[in-house]
Amino acid sequence: MTATIAPPLTDVAEIVAPDQVIDTPTMVVDETILQTNIDEMQSVASSFGVALRPHIKTHKSARIALRQIAAGAVGITCAKLGEAEAMVADANGGITDVLIAFPTIGEPKIKRLLALMERARVIVGVDSREAAAQLSAAMAAEDRRLEVYIEVDTGQHRSGILAGSAAVELGFEIARMPGLRLIGVFSHEGHANTQPKETIAAVATAAGEALVETAEELRRHGVGIEVVSVGSTPAAAITPAVRGVTEMRPGTYVFRDTAGFRYGIFGPERCAARVVATVVSHAAPDRCIVDAGAKTLSLDKGPGHPGHGYIVGHPGAIIHALSEEHGWVQIPDDDPGFAIGDRVEIIPNHICPAINLHDELVIVRDGHVIDTWPVTARGKIR
Repeated sequence: MTATIAPPLTDVAEIVAPDQVIDTPTMVVDETILQTNIDEMQSVASSFGVALRPHIKTHKSARIALRQIAAGAVGITCAKLGEAEAMVADANGGITDVLIAFPTIGEPKIKRLLALMERARVIVGVDSREAAAQLSAAMAAEDRRLEVYIEVDTGQHRSGILAGSAAVELGFEIARMPGLRLIGVFSHEGHANTQPKETIAAVATAAGEALVETAEELRRHGVGIEVVSVGSTPAAAITPAVRGVTEMRPGTYVFRDTAGFRYGIFGPERCAARVVATVVSHAAPDRCIVDAGAKTLSLDKGPGHPGHGYIVGHPGAIIHALSEEHGWVQIPDDDPGFAIGDRVEIIPNHICPAINLHDELVIVRDGHVIDTWPVTARGKIR
């Protein structure tokens, strides 16, 4: 079984009305599309009977995290301790349950972790005996108990201990460590995200099954695994359907980007965040320059659309190269063209690093600017 995601919205127009004055380049978010994406993913989670713990690495915004929690999310996922600190602090008590899905290593971080535990429930991911032992010693010395998930490699081969016997052996060791309480296993099936449309379901399902089997083996040996957590927006309608999965952690769904175009589930009309840029040079008929370069869009390319982003209303135009402040646009013969001073909206290829390049999000509703939200955890990489 897979969940049915709602059909795409039909309005593919730009999200900013022509009469709105916006200095560029600026990251703009359509509130209606954002809320649709939040509500839809909560419905997907509910349809599977699993908890939703969204990853905030995409939006890094306490304002958006609070909307996700209001819609039904049980808490948030962060990549780094610094993100968690910023989100908890800025939410004024609205964010109280955080998973740090990254190894937390070293005395400086563990001291900060202990301080954060005074303000929120914190769960930490581990994938080695060494990391777990550091946390155990620190917690035992302070007479504290930290909940942990084991990060399990289900095929991505990044961080995470291999599913099966290796993860089970680590689980036995952690279960005996003072100061720690092993409550879950988690994975990021990021390798499914690179699959073609015809194979993503099989790969994502296999990843979920490997994680569930690991959890079941730990339970058979007396380790009380309560949470089996998966995480991937492209696989969000697939992996959580595996029987035994209890939690899902998608991230990019709140904004979406060009990476998902290739699956045909959504198009530009479901992308809530766009970089509004200005055409500043047009030195040749087949080329123009926009004021959004690598310091605005990031350098990521992707399989969903060629180049460095999708220009709304100009599907054939390709942002074929970026320097720090220049976006080089190739203009095809059948494109309506650009004039110096034209304002364009660009959907980034990878929205997560693009958001981290901006201090704020300009929020629009029905084309009109209504607010500005800080990017709370921007630059929080420690």
